[in-house]
Formats: sequence, C-alpha cells, structure tokens
Amino acid sequence: MRALMLLLFTALIVPSLTGCGYNTIQKNDEAVIAAWGNVEAAYQRRNDLIPNLVETVKAYAAHEKETLTAVVEARSKASQMTIDPVQLGNPEVMQQFQAAQGGLSSALSRLMVVVERYPDLKANQNFLDLQHQLEGTENRINVARVRYNEAVQIFNTSIRTFPNNLTNNFLLKLDRKEPFKAEAGAEKAPTVKF
Repeated sequence: MRALMLLLFTALIVPSLTGCGYNTIQKNDEAVIAAWGNVEAAYQRRNDLIPNLVETVKAYAAHEKETLTAVVEARSKASQMTIDPVQLGNPEVMQQFQAAQGGLSSALSRLMVVVERYPDLKANQNFLDLQHQLEGTENRINVARVRYNEAVQIFNTSIRTFPNNLTNNFLLKLDRKEPFKAEAGAEKAPTVKF
C-alpha cells in the first residue's frame, strides 16, 4: 500500500513540476544577460571608433580643441561605467549608465556641429568612412537596446505570471530587470535650424 501511495504521489507531483517554470525563468534570465552583453558590445564598438574619429577631426580642426576634449572625456567616462548582469535590476545603476552614454552621445553631436563648419573635413574620405561607421554603430546600439528591452519584458513577465511566480517567489527569488528608458526630454522633437 505504501509503495502504491508513493508511486501515485510521484505520478501526480513530477508532471506538475515540469510546469513550474523553473527552466523557463532560467532561460529568460540568460537571455537578458546575453542581450545586455550585446548592448555592451555595441557601446564598446562606439568607444573603439571614437579615438579614430577624434584624431581625424584633430587634423582638420585643431583650433576646436574644446569640443574634441569633451568627446574624449565623455568617452572615458562612458567606458568606465559598466554594469554587472547582477545589477540589471537596479534602476539607479541603469540610470547612471544611461547618463554616461547620453553624455557621450551629446559630445558626439557637438562634434558633428564642428564638422559642419569645416567643409574640407567633410570631404575627407577617412572622415566620411568613420562617420558612416559611427552612424552604423549608433544604429546597432539602438537595435541592441530594443532587443535587451524585449528580453527584459519576457523575463519580467515570466517571473510575474502563474505558476512561474510561485517558483520565483519560493525558489529563485530573482528581481525584475530594468529596461532602457528614454532620456529626459526625448519626447520633444529636436529643433533643426539651417
């Protein structure tokens, strides 16, 4: 009788464990970490390109030292700010990371204004190639951010829906991950003046 009860218990409990979401949550957590790695790789590509861009611009616009210095400093600050995958649930850390990357984007925008003032620089093939690489990199960063946010959404949903929420609450205790958010003022269209 006892063996029959154990067999019946096993037959009922084991199949229910396969639907507890443990593996799904783990898979989704790994997807978030992988997507974050892609975001970091895209930012690293940008950081690697910037010294070449700055050196090219320096050759043509040596008297615009202030702008070039701002780009170099922003790159340095942005490259020093890293996030460990464990910190992906911390909104303050994500905000600091986004602020550092936003500072670099702003400095690069100012550099592009300098470029507009120097027609010889715009015509330089090396600069044009670097500019295209930088534009492509910014697009890659955006794609990586979108994919990261999609992975975060899937993960956050998986730990909040039944029965996975029980598995997470009692076994894993994983926190929600923070998605990328738009910078303050991003909802306003930029003013273009000619």
